[in-house]
Amino acid sequence: MLELAILGFLHEEPLHGYDLRRRIAALSGHVKPVAESTLYPAIKRLEQAGLLSRTPQPGAAAAPRHVLSLTDEGRADLFRRLAEPAEGDITNENRWFTVLAFLRHLPDPAAQAAVLRRRLAFLETPSSFFHDASGPQRAEDMPDPFRRGVLLIARATTKAELAWLHETLESLDAASPR
Repeated sequence: MLELAILGFLHEEPLHGYDLRRRIAALSGHVKPVAESTLYPAIKRLEQAGLLSRTPQPGAAAAPRHVLSLTDEGRADLFRRLAEPAEGDITNENRWFTVLAFLRHLPDPAAQAAVLRRRLAFLETPSSFFHDASGPQRAEDMPDPFRRGVLLIARATTKAELAWLHETLESLDAASPR
């Protein structure tokens, strides 16, 4: 997801490494802070793969700063990653939010809709965090108030996401040529 975030933010505009790190930290927040020891090796890998380029600029102090830009290959790779997210990118909420943060960059509304339909199918599959001998437990049957809270919060966020998905898919379908 770090590489997707790097490519996604650089698709929007060229950035210095520091600015890129700040944006990624804002996206992932407290869930997964990005350390320099993680970010800069990822930038180097993407640069070596030809997905981004580095241009030196004079710095405010003595050392030059480097501006990172997406290459044509990087843009194509971003579009591929967005159009074909891994199953874990669809089912894991934190990874899904990273895909969702950049899905607007995918130029084809039908391709955007296909990704959203995968998430919709996942959310419409019955599941539960907690099971007993009889099967999945429902919030109404949960004696533990904290586990009941987990189930109620999950139900509410899923309901909101389902409504948003249906509304957005309707809009994307209307925008797609038939």
